[in-house]
Amino acid sequence: MSGKTMEFNAEVAKLLNIVIHSLYSNKDIFLRELISNASDAIDKIRYIGLTDESKYEGDTDWKIKIIADKTAGTLTISDNGIGMTEDDAISTLGTIANSGTKEFMQALEKQNSKEIDLIGQFGVGFYSAFMVADEVTVITRKAGVKDGVKWVSAGDGKFTIAKAKRKHRGTDIILHLKEDDKKYLDEWTLKNLVSKYSDYIEHPIVMDIERSKLDADGKDTGEKEIKEEVLNSRKAIWLRDKAEVTQQEYNDFYKHITHDYLDPVRHIYFKAEGTHEFAALLYIPSKRPYDIIYKEYKSGP
Repeated sequence: MSGKTMEFNAEVAKLLNIVIHSLYSNKDIFLRELISNASDAIDKIRYIGLTDESKYEGDTDWKIKIIADKTAGTLTISDNGIGMTEDDAISTLGTIANSGTKEFMQALEKQNSKEIDLIGQFGVGFYSAFMVADEVTVITRKAGVKDGVKWVSAGDGKFTIAKAKRKHRGTDIILHLKEDDKKYLDEWTLKNLVSKYSDYIEHPIVMDIERSKLDADGKDTGEKEIKEEVLNSRKAIWLRDKAEVTQQEYNDFYKHITHDYLDPVRHIYFKAEGTHEFAALLYIPSKRPYDIIYKEYKSGP
């Protein structure tokens, strides 16, 4: 790829080495982290568009799309969020500037463990892609900016960045999967992971599914058709019947919104009815958040 090659920040390079070689036994979390980042990117453009509708570029059909290409061996997570400029990509994906990498490494050393689920909590979830991919390509264009950007890395201490074309704003993260991780191209595997880790994401997570085409009577015509299906329920846990929600679901939702790797000590749910009606779901963490004194901290690249 033409463009300029740059070195990762030293601590990012160290983090990548740990992630790729020894950090996680549960590789499944990579999809959760990339979907979470895509959701954050959509939230950002929604917020910016409140004061500048031109940034929407006529597209407010928010969604996160998963594309599994078995022929190419690639898995793509695509969003129509805020997108990135070249400077954004360099500072967010290649240096310590916005990633929280330093705090992550300090916590990792403090925990003295290689089997901890800290990666999303410190905003370095993007790097989890390298657990399953031997190369990651990012194609992105920021809202209101003409030129797109292509960022490529094999997680080997450097990345290449160049201009690229992307018709719509947003970001495509393309994972060139390792041979042993091609299972993540399987439709049911992806559905199960979305249901397990990302069911509460507000925006629809979609995937093109091949199904038998039915006639007007519901009979199989022998033909196939592709339909875009939504994989997550998008139903707020606090609006569901209390008796239907398990403790595990409460814990999973807590981890999703906080990126904490520990279960909360307790959750408190209550509903009030009267002149006004509301429901509330409160959590008590098992430990003090590491970033409690950092007012401007934001999770995710």
